[in-house]
Amino acid sequence: MEKEIKSVANVERRDVSEFLELAGEIPIKPEIEEFALEDANRALCELKQRKIRGAKVLKIE
Repeated sequence: MEKEIKSVANVERRDVSEFLELAGEIPIKPEIEEFALEDANRALCELKQRKIRGAKVLKIE
């Protein structure tokens, strides 16, 4: 359950521009799973049990 934190403090504007240009050429398709706010506990349990592929998103309406 170890997490990694990376700093982006030394990134220059040019680096970001080059990255975004490259990212626009690659067919990146992120995987997300939406949960209603009342299902937040289930989402947290899945996170804890490492049943994650992509990102969990709480949808607040």
